Amino acid sequence: MYRKHVKRSADVCLAALGLLVTAPALLTLMIAVKTRLGSPVFFVQTRPGFRGQPFRMVKFRTMTDARDVHGNLLPDGERLTRFGRFLRSTSLDELPELWNVLTGDMSLVGPRPLLTEYLDLYTPAQRHRHDVRPGITGLAQINGRNALTWDEKFAFDLEYVRSCSFASDTRILLRTLGQVISRRGVTQPGHASAERFMGSVPQCGVSR
Repeated sequence: MYRKHVKRSADVCLAALGLLVTAPALLTLMIAVKTRLGSPVFFVQTRPGFRGQPFRMVKFRTMTDARDVHGNLLPDGERLTRFGRFLRSTSLDELPELWNVLTGDMSLVGPRPLLTEYLDLYTPAQRHRHDVRPGITGLAQINGRNALTWDEKFAFDLEYVRSCSFASDTRILLRTLGQVISRRGVTQPGHASAERFMGSVPQCGVSR
């Protein structure tokens, strides 16, 4: 009942309220991003959503367009500025995703939407993370974020899919506030955010 009927209604109400309350902050951040990082202000990327259907996820940009002498973009770590790191560590770059929640592409709580190129690397079990809408926050985000291994992230995602409820969503949202304040697990050592997913190692003779 909650997953099929109540969750979406709660998402719409809370996302609309969130956009209204944070409107002054969103405007201020748009100006700051424009001034410090240039245009476009938003980072828009296609990600797989519910049942793997693609959608365009919107975030504040956190990196410059700095390129080498050959015109190629520099590595993420070199394009991520101090201001960009601040946006990521405070999760302010995620605020525009409230629009994705309002339009139905995302939920407030659910597995984070990953890169489209990862789809072919999932095990059959990992693909079930797309049985629910992707979220702005989720179990993996409150239990270590980017400090987790990929297998740990997927384990939390699948646990959420199995146990999604009003109580679990409420608990995750409340714990997310503490996670954002503490700024724990924002990046993985040696990476601008986290290492790329290269596929899980098959175990017990089970192939991917």
